[in-house]
Amino acid sequence: MNQDYIVPNEWSIIEEGFSPERVESSESIFSIGNGAMGQRANFEEHYSGSTFQGSYIAGVYYPDKTRVGWWKNGYPEYFAKVLNAPSWIGIQVFINDEQLDLHTCKEITSFRRELNMKEGWLSREFITILKNGVEVAVKAKRFLSLDIDEIGAIQYEVTPVNQSAKIAFVPFIDAGITNEDSNWDDQFWDIINVDQENQQAFIQAKTCKTDFHTCTFMESEVFLNGEKQQLIPDEKKSSSYASYTYEMQIPKGSTFTICKYGGYTVDRNHSKEELITAVKSVLQKSKSLGFDALLNLQKKAWASIWEMSDITIEGDVKAQQAIRFNIFQLNQTYLGTDASLNIGPKGFTGEKYGGSTYWDTEAYCIPFYMATKDQEVARKLLEYRYKHLEKAIENAEKLGFSNGAALYPMVTMNGEECHNEWEITFEEIHRNGAIAFAIYNYHRYTGDYSYIPEKGLEVLIGIARFWYQRATFSTYKNKYVVLGVTGPNEYENNVNNNWYTNYIAQWCIHYVIENIKKVKADFREDYTRIMAKVNLNEKEIAQWKDVADEMYFPYSEEHGVYLQQDGFLDKELVTVADLDPSQRPINQHWSWDRILRSPYIKQADILQGFYFFEDHFTKQELEKHFDFYEPFTVHESSLSPCVHSIQAAKLDRMEQAYEFYLRTSRLDLDDYNHEVHEGLHITSMAGTWMSIVEGFGGMRVKEGVLSFAPKIPKQWKAYSFKINFRNQILRVHVSQSKTSFETDGAESMNILVNDEPLVVKPNNLVSV
Repeated sequence: MNQDYIVPNEWSIIEEGFSPERVESSESIFSIGNGAMGQRANFEEHYSGSTFQGSYIAGVYYPDKTRVGWWKNGYPEYFAKVLNAPSWIGIQVFINDEQLDLHTCKEITSFRRELNMKEGWLSREFITILKNGVEVAVKAKRFLSLDIDEIGAIQYEVTPVNQSAKIAFVPFIDAGITNEDSNWDDQFWDIINVDQENQQAFIQAKTCKTDFHTCTFMESEVFLNGEKQQLIPDEKKSSSYASYTYEMQIPKGSTFTICKYGGYTVDRNHSKEELITAVKSVLQKSKSLGFDALLNLQKKAWASIWEMSDITIEGDVKAQQAIRFNIFQLNQTYLGTDASLNIGPKGFTGEKYGGSTYWDTEAYCIPFYMATKDQEVARKLLEYRYKHLEKAIENAEKLGFSNGAALYPMVTMNGEECHNEWEITFEEIHRNGAIAFAIYNYHRYTGDYSYIPEKGLEVLIGIARFWYQRATFSTYKNKYVVLGVTGPNEYENNVNNNWYTNYIAQWCIHYVIENIKKVKADFREDYTRIMAKVNLNEKEIAQWKDVADEMYFPYSEEHGVYLQQDGFLDKELVTVADLDPSQRPINQHWSWDRILRSPYIKQADILQGFYFFEDHFTKQELEKHFDFYEPFTVHESSLSPCVHSIQAAKLDRMEQAYEFYLRTSRLDLDDYNHEVHEGLHITSMAGTWMSIVEGFGGMRVKEGVLSFAPKIPKQWKAYSFKINFRNQILRVHVSQSKTSFETDGAESMNILVNDEPLVVKPNNLVSV
């Protein structure tokens, strides 16, 4: 049974009524971030119930030593942990000396939480009666500033309802934190100094091993009925904690408010010696603006983001809420302002998976960022991998590869592999293909070829060398085979000839050779520089080509389909429809042994290949493979439903496409996989965007021209989206009766609609 407590609303995520069982799930769903930092939606006041505390700083991590039962040669030394950072949000509240705690109070008469996606803030309102009989109404609002991305602001109001009361606010910062996700319970933080002055507090701390220096800080102001109060607070500090206490007798019906400003400065952006100076500057700027003015800047910043990235859906509130939630979380996680950052699979919402970068970025996220932001943002994501090329070569060397072969990591923070499950670390090598595909996809979409001669070709050559060495010539098959792999479907480990892996390996080699020829012809200087650097010759290229030309693909004549891998038909082919629903999700009910012997597919595998290389196959071939594999697919990966939604739409199966869309878009809101308490599935959210734009909208790039094949689910009256294509903005509006196109700017735009050419003139609505 999926959860169903989020109130449908077009622009907000809303929870009404308090339930302790929902606290950790809501902490994930209501998370906030600004690209530089983020936090789970933990309560500001003390909460003694079950909670998952989490505040995170972009790019700051700890190399937790790998924990495995049996060490294997080639294992990564560490598993990089997204670090729970010192907390700055805390405000203890005492009412007539009793601590406010929703877990222990006598009664909660109302509770409402809202994440306003349009304006970028989180609020909570509740009325509670404490054990001492005092009834209070509480309102809290907070946000992480997009304009000043080192600062967050909280406005916290308490109103005694049934009697006057002595109220104390105790804002604090606390470095005595632990990670939920820790292998050996190491100490992750080394606290350097705790200091207080002029109602400001600072904790300077550095990460153990990685030596990131940070300063966690706060400053607060208090108000009575909107009038600022000049209270002299009591100070308190320890080796890991600093607080102030502001106390007043508050008349019944009056409102006591604290505005707290806090956040982090980091030596990624400032020198170690200047962290407190930077804090004072950011606090001075924030306080002089004040909470309301900062919030107005926040609203404007989000309005600008939505202006380009919003997708509207008419007639289906749950679908509308879901797509905005996905777009909102993607923008909270990554804004493209820092080329050294990437898009973590949990963003700032949890610690699971460790690392900041998976193949998800290249396969799913780049299309979203290319179309909704400037192409420079997508280029930064490609350059991130170029900067890690030497590490990718080192990763391959550790596994026995040579001659500049590059294996990009499954999970990484700094280019080194830091994933510690052998069947993924060593075997899920298809990730190399996604990185090459992203380079191709970027050029196809933007028309900007310059990245390839400048940087991309070196990456591609390293990847081609890996595929050449990873393939084995089978005298039995008289073909090249790829043995001992795990494909995108992680429910088949250590298999031979995973079709998707073999196919993307073949494509990569052909693509690299094609680009070597192009750079040689058109960018002679770059060609000479690269060939000298990588020491590549025609003989080696010919060897690669031989591997690609003679690649083996498992195929069933009986079923007329490519096989997931050599042994797929050896399985007992019982479909998901015949699986006992009480056994779902199988990854939470079955042993791994049983899963591996089953025919069940965690995520699109062959269909992922058909999605990437759509032009290589006919619609009839897609249909045959969809019909064969979808009945065995349990969609227990967040990356699965979006690909199926796109493919179902292409096959004109709109009811299925719609169901898959709802599943991908509300994966976390409705907690399909019963794991949302661990954090959100950020990278798959880009797949949700693709489900609408590429699935229902049918958007493709054909020979440098945008092409559309629009369709609409019967549940919707209309939908619309915007695309930034080669610095031209196109608005697409699809209703049940027609599709309209409009372009901004001064130039006309040539597009294809259902393969027919159409000219869209500036400021002129064209309908089909």
